[in-house]
Parts: sequence; structure tokens; C-alpha cells
Amino acid sequence: MATTPAPINRADINTLLNAIASDPSEVRLGQALTSAQWDTLAAYMQPMDIAAGRILIAQGAEDRTLYFVESGMLTVHFEDSTGKIRLAAVGAGSVIGEGGFFSRMARSATVQAGSACRLWTLSPMRFSELANRQPTVALALAMALGAIMARRMVSNRRKIAIT
Repeated sequence: MATTPAPINRADINTLLNAIASDPSEVRLGQALTSAQWDTLAAYMQPMDIAAGRILIAQGAEDRTLYFVESGMLTVHFEDSTGKIRLAAVGAGSVIGEGGFFSRMARSATVQAGSACRLWTLSPMRFSELANRQPTVALALAMALGAIMARRMVSNRRKIAIT
């Protein structure tokens, strides 16, 4: 019998929520989820720290993890036979990895920590558990992520930065 994930203390996720609320970009989570929905979602996510210079997502990787950026800066770049092209910089309050999370395709770009970062991860398996136990929260998150991808697709500069 499946058990409900152990709750994460609200204080643990408050810094992420403050970063999301403060994100000045047009491509943001904003108020897509209620406070209660964030509390529910928090129980399905794991915090993760990554040092500056480390690769978070490798272009071509099959991983489907979704990352919420609490602090720090990540750079997104694409590499081919002609060299490396920087596509975007992603900071606190944003999300990264949504393309692979939904498409089940290989990652389209590499994401590297430009500074030390604190992230919150959501694996496909944990999202599936969320969808089974809390479908309203899973739907709200999926709609918010879909809106972010749509906004990124409209922006020529960020179009290829959907990882």
C-alpha cells in the first residue's frame, strides 16, 4: 500500500516561493498554484544544491527531472559541430527541464550552474504519485508549466532553451 510522502516543513520551501514571487521575467510560475497547493507539492519535491560550474542537465541525456530554482544562476547552452551557443540564463524563481519532463525526449541543451544554486527537484515518478493522490495540484502544475513553455516558444531568444 502506498504511503503519503513525508511533509516538508513550510519554512523549507518558503525561500523558493519568495523567489518565484519575485521573479521579474515574463516566463514565470507567478500565482499559478495556491499556497495550499504549494504545500502539497512540496512533499513531492527534494531540495538539491549544486556547485558553480557543475553540469545539471547534459544535452542528449534521457533524464526527465524538473528543477525549480530557489537561488543562484544557471546557463543554458547548445553545442554542435560549429561550437557552443549560450541560449539563456535562468535565475531564482524559474523552472528548468520542462521540455524533457513532458516530451520524454533527450535533453535539447546543456544546463550548467553559473553560480552555486539551490534547486528543488520533481521526478516523473513523484509527479505520477502527485497526479494519483492530488490530481488538482498536478493539473495546476502541468498547466503552469505548459504556460511557461508557450511563453518561451514565443520568445525567439528562449525558444531553443526549453530543456
